[in-house]
Amino acid sequence: MTYDTVVFDNDGVLVERTSFEILRDATHETFSQFGVTDMDADHVDSMTVGATPADVEYICGQYDLVPDTFWRAREDALAAVQKDEVRAGRKTLYDDIDTLATLDVSMGIVSSNQQETVDFVLDYNDIRHRFGAAYGREPTIESLKLRKPNSHYLDRALADLDADSALFVGDNESDIRAAQNAGIDSAFIRRPHRTDWELNVWPTWDIQSLEDLHRICS
Repeated sequence: MTYDTVVFDNDGVLVERTSFEILRDATHETFSQFGVTDMDADHVDSMTVGATPADVEYICGQYDLVPDTFWRAREDALAAVQKDEVRAGRKTLYDDIDTLATLDVSMGIVSSNQQETVDFVLDYNDIRHRFGAAYGREPTIESLKLRKPNSHYLDRALADLDADSALFVGDNESDIRAAQNAGIDSAFIRRPHRTDWELNVWPTWDIQSLEDLHRICS
């Protein structure tokens, strides 16, 4: 199989992930901005990673918060701390990203992170020119319905790139399912945080490095 297009997840694939603790602290601070000081720890966790629109509505209701207003503040806070991590050199590109410079395919990015964060990583590291499309989420509650495994943003990237035969590279099961939903092949990359990860889905490829894409795509 050969591919003319490769789309990548961002965090955990091209750039290192941000620790849950840092993101959680930013979410905790968001509650504090609205005068909430006795928030349930489980509610903070739920608003940090994996929140659904129903979660946001319910938890905001527990503290008499306006969901849209709270969520926008939460998005701004998490984007800000991730930018700080990039600037501080704690959220860096993986070394093997340089191998993409000689990969003869169209390339894109689709992330469940905020568009603001994706854009900052690309611009700060001066690599935007390598990618013909780069999608993250809008800072809205509605965008939570569209994140992977929904193929919404992946479909948009594939259309932008005029892909004929595409591969999606990710480090989560949701990435593999998003590829399946988009009708394309997938590659699961075993970064250090996924070395022994047991999958409940079947990617087309199981790779150790971005360098493996030269073999797969040729």
